[in-house]
Amino acid sequence: MYTADIKKLPRHYLPQDFTVTDWAGLEPFFKELLDRKIDSRSELEQWLKDQSELEAVVNEDACWRQIRMTCDTENKALEEAFNYFFLEIQPKIQPYSDALNKKIVHHPLLNELEPEKYHTYLRNIRKSIELFRTENIPLQAELAVMQQQYGVISGKMTVSVNGKEYTLQQAAKFLESPDRELRESVYRKINERRLVDKAQLDELYNQLIEKRNQEALNAGFDNYRDYRFKELGRFDYTKEDCYAFHEAVKLHVVPLVSQINKRKKEKLGLDTLRPWDSEAMPEGVKPLQPFSTPEELIHKSVACFSKIRPFFGDCLSKMNEMKHLDLDSRKGKAPGGYNCPLAESGAPFIFMNAAGQMNDVTTMLHEGGHAVHSFLAHPLELNGFKEYPMEIAEVASMAMELMSMDEWETFFDQEEDLKRAKEHQLERVITIFPWIAVIDKFQHWVYENPKHTPMERTNKWMDILLEFSDEVTDYSGLEAYRSNAWQRQLHLFEVPFYYIEYGIAQLGAIGMWMQYKQDKEKALDHYCNALSLGGTKTLPQLFEAAGLTFDLSPDTIKTLMEFVKREMETLD
Repeated sequence: MYTADIKKLPRHYLPQDFTVTDWAGLEPFFKELLDRKIDSRSELEQWLKDQSELEAVVNEDACWRQIRMTCDTENKALEEAFNYFFLEIQPKIQPYSDALNKKIVHHPLLNELEPEKYHTYLRNIRKSIELFRTENIPLQAELAVMQQQYGVISGKMTVSVNGKEYTLQQAAKFLESPDRELRESVYRKINERRLVDKAQLDELYNQLIEKRNQEALNAGFDNYRDYRFKELGRFDYTKEDCYAFHEAVKLHVVPLVSQINKRKKEKLGLDTLRPWDSEAMPEGVKPLQPFSTPEELIHKSVACFSKIRPFFGDCLSKMNEMKHLDLDSRKGKAPGGYNCPLAESGAPFIFMNAAGQMNDVTTMLHEGGHAVHSFLAHPLELNGFKEYPMEIAEVASMAMELMSMDEWETFFDQEEDLKRAKEHQLERVITIFPWIAVIDKFQHWVYENPKHTPMERTNKWMDILLEFSDEVTDYSGLEAYRSNAWQRQLHLFEVPFYYIEYGIAQLGAIGMWMQYKQDKEKALDHYCNALSLGGTKTLPQLFEAAGLTFDLSPDTIKTLMEFVKREMETLD
């Protein structure tokens, strides 16, 4: 039986009142672990637990520094605390981590550990040893700090609409307005504002590419893409699988997007569908308003989750009780949304920029799925056991979006609004695939050609974007806006190559939803079982535990897309 009554991990190795302040306070624990004599299997297992405890405390401290900074990017003290950890503490931890990893894998008693239990854990450790290079320590410290500059730059972006200042996330709600002139005006304002910082973001990206490429060369790789695949632990698929995914999206998804947009154009009664029309409502139809305040979003999300399984609602309630939710959009807050697992506390933190739109509901349900994953994996014995593959992490979140649809009357008391919300979600399930393919394909080119100029990058971006564009939306005259559209994707700056996961996971999520439609309780049992395994199994094994098959083939994509299309047709 799963419970949301999560407990902070008890400390047996570090003092109860210990907090991370500087390296001088931390180093003795790393040194003791490195010097400790281990003469039996039980001593080796205790050593692993002590190391895990130290890892959890350090990881959680780093997470809180990032959370606090992204919640308030204008607070210099918070930025300095974040930078201090990644410039002064983390670089000193890395050589010890490498030495501790080598101590484990070369220990004569290693073979006495249960092979199945420790297989993926030791596989990750061997991968870390293979990638570690002393000369990369200062580079990685610089990168950790530089990547956060994206949030600082983006957090300052605002526009004025009807005399009032809005963040770009808040302003996006006007794109749902029936007033086409207002939509176009706001669309242009948002994109003009992005162009103001185009050169600054271009230069930041140039520096990130240069440093990442050097990191890869230092580790003996031909390019950063190959290095990063290894670093992300992509043991179960290759770059060729990614290329096949891109082609399958072009073949089986882009035509569906064209159909969706043709229907949208007809519904709106337009001769030409422009990009500011994509979220619009027909004349006389008000935009969906599923909630008006962050408190209402929390209350309704808890109710929705509880109807699926009471445990899911309990997870969100516990986080709310612990003040682990920061949901509203405001000036000075970094863009985007995330669920941050907290290794020692157990209950994660959800950060997002809600502005009262339908997209905010799906973001909350998505991050809530991640949160449930964090709760389910928390009881695992070692911190390393909880390091699950990102692909299964995104199945957790995306499947929650789809499975929760049966309970969306929590957000909508009008049948027509509920239908529109579901239609919006299913359209999104399909339309996200081309964007995933574009971002992923773009990254492959960027890091295979690290010496490119900003102009070459822009040209390549436009080529790829056009390759996956639908046949209905008219972008004429908007080339300047489209040319830097990649800059709105924070993953490119902060978590390179972490994007194909959304595509792989969306396939898994649709498969999970198919199960859910056939047998709700069985599907939920599969879901919880897979997530509670954390990272103790391989990616194909985790998919199997969820009742899924790990398969990126075009045939699979075609089958799943046809299922979603049929479900959309039932809404008519």
